[in-house]
Amino acid sequence: MDSTRTILVVDEVPMFRELGALFLARSGRVLTAAGGAEALELAQREQPDVVLTDLFMPDMDGEALCRAIKDDPDLQETPVIVMISGDHGRDRARCVRAGAADVLIKPLSRVPLVEAVNRFLRQGTVRGLPRIALKAPVGLLAENEEHAGTVRNISRGGLFVETPWQVPMRTEVQLHFELPDTDTAVTPTAQAIWHQANPDRLTGRGVGMRFLSLDGRALRTLDDYIFERMRPASGAGRGGLLA
Repeated sequence: MDSTRTILVVDEVPMFRELGALFLARSGRVLTAAGGAEALELAQREQPDVVLTDLFMPDMDGEALCRAIKDDPDLQETPVIVMISGDHGRDRARCVRAGAADVLIKPLSRVPLVEAVNRFLRQGTVRGLPRIALKAPVGLLAENEEHAGTVRNISRGGLFVETPWQVPMRTEVQLHFELPDTDTAVTPTAQAIWHQANPDRLTGRGVGMRFLSLDGRALRTLDDYIFERMRPASGAGRGGLLA
């Protein structure tokens, strides 16, 4: 265990707190809280390196906790990972808009949970999610206007689209594309967050987009798709479940 790192696990269900603490025991010192208000007080006192919270809690839910952390000058750089249940894309969008560094779908296996937390512990600062190169045509719809582009790389959190359309910053767009070598169509909403004005040798002019609404089934499919291509020879299982 790395005693220099502190992880705060927040869930109203005792069994899930205990299971999360067990999964993460080797990653650092694990603190637990049963609700958002308790977690915020604990975070202000202990200054954790990562906060892992469930979205659905009665007193202060994960969205409100994330916003409170991001509004606190002493905590605003702390990565918050939110766990959601169900297949409602709007729940993921709530978390992203609140400032979540990552969103995970329950039931959650041990390996992706540990990897998600450890990535922020290793980096020390919030950076982009792991991504893979891709080449897939994509349709973009905004304000009843249709545009075309090519997905050039993708992560669980967003993608880079090569397109001649000058997408205004913060614009929310409906996307439609298929993952290569699968029959899976992905139709998230996404927000333009950065532009690439000077093409490089790998990608042309385009826009970086952050996923907002993305249903649970599509997110799990995308997560598995990326995981398999990043670790093709590992053969590692994904471990027990945090439901």
